[in-house]
Amino acid sequence: MWQGEIKDLSLHVCVLGLSDLPELLAVQDTVIQALAEPEHYQSLSVEEFTKLLTDQTLIGAKADGRIIAFRAMLIPPIDAEHLGRDIGWPEDSLERVLYQEVTNVHPDFRGYGLQTHLGKLLMAQVESDDRFDVVCATVAPFNIPSIKDKFTLGLRIGALKEKYGGKLRYIFYKEMHRSWHPTSVAQDVPMENRGRQVELLQAGWVGTGMMKQGEQWIVRYEK
Repeated sequence: MWQGEIKDLSLHVCVLGLSDLPELLAVQDTVIQALAEPEHYQSLSVEEFTKLLTDQTLIGAKADGRIIAFRAMLIPPIDAEHLGRDIGWPEDSLERVLYQEVTNVHPDFRGYGLQTHLGKLLMAQVESDDRFDVVCATVAPFNIPSIKDKFTLGLRIGALKEKYGGKLRYIFYKEMHRSWHPTSVAQDVPMENRGRQVELLQAGWVGTGMMKQGEQWIVRYEK
């Protein structure tokens, strides 16, 4: 899938299979143990990993033959929480929606930009897959690294609402086979101003970027 070097680290990136499951679980455990607040981490079960590996939507970066990072897309069930509905995707096309799933980077290999690198490779792979039309993802407001990651990969904010039992989430999305060009109109809104952001989103605006002004994070909305 990809082979090369990042900052003198020689890498091989490939789609992972069921034989990689034990190593994936070990990397996930290492990541959890290194977290300051591991209770906030949504770990994947053996069953969830098995689905991703069977669907061939999980890629991994290997250095010296061992997995040091992985990232996945999920073919989701069409359930009550389906993100496609949150962005107004047609009901009869929900099976063509894909989710960005988990990313894990081994603590010893942070600082190489592996999350973004794997994300770009995955997005390129999906763009050439005619089974899917749109990629969605959820991110909590003020989860700055994850929000930056989504914007870097070309996703936009399409909704801001409570999901998963009342947790406030941005719903990001990117259409894979259709380009989007904003008009010259833009509005900048403090990330903490939920009401104004919801108003703009419901009026057809989308979130396209963010910046820091002083101590405040600002989200840019365009139409």
